[in-house]
Amino acid sequence: MQLRYTILYVKDVPSTLSFYERAFSQTRTMLHEGGDYGELATGETKLAFSSLELMQSIGKSPGSTESQSPCFEIAYETTDVRSALDLAIEAGATLVQDVEEMPWGQSTSYVKDPDGFLIEICSPVGQS
Repeated sequence: MQLRYTILYVKDVPSTLSFYERAFSQTRTMLHEGGDYGELATGETKLAFSSLELMQSIGKSPGSTESQSPCFEIAYETTDVRSALDLAIEAGATLVQDVEEMPWGQSTSYVKDPDGFLIEICSPVGQS
């Protein structure tokens, strides 16, 4: 079995795709013609977005995001955390934690996206 998709439920799929393209240099691989579903190329596992409206129309009741008490995060790894953080903020991300050096040898920072999802921007462990 292979983890194939991580799907986030968002208000506006096209807008969210545009944000991730600008903030994290991701490449859009598809946007359904109705605008309710889209995907980004992120390696073997796709980061996908589905509209809240679509989920509600098929009987799902998605909860709201709480970046103050998150239940998960998305993590992007880079060798230049500061530049990646600056790019994300310039694209519209909200700073949660500036770059910090962790005792296990990693630089980390956190932002939230326009939908309130928590995103870590970090270096590989041992390369802070």
